[in-house]
Amino acid sequence: MLSIKLEQSVSNNNSAVIEKKPAELKNKSPKYKVLLHNDPVNSMEYVTISLREVVPQLSEQDAISIMLEAHNTGVGLVIVCDLEPAEFYSESLKSKGISSSIEKED
Repeated sequence: MLSIKLEQSVSNNNSAVIEKKPAELKNKSPKYKVLLHNDPVNSMEYVTISLREVVPQLSEQDAISIMLEAHNTGVGLVIVCDLEPAEFYSESLKSKGISSSIEKED
């Protein structure tokens, strides 16, 4: 909710100041999870390299961990981000022949 305060300056000019309530400041856009699905076709090395190419902020160890999580459990969490980059990452992985999806974070 917005509140308006009237303030009087030294030169007798009235001015309005709009203040945002803390609850409004916390309203963020929803985040999305980019998921890597187990891949029985591509090699583990190819998946790891592709993850690092598509999501450059991943370290080699992060990419290996994500690949192993998908290999062992069926799905691995690649990254949590806004919708637009999530769609880009998922589509980029798919273009490399790697199964990926996105879902809204709870």
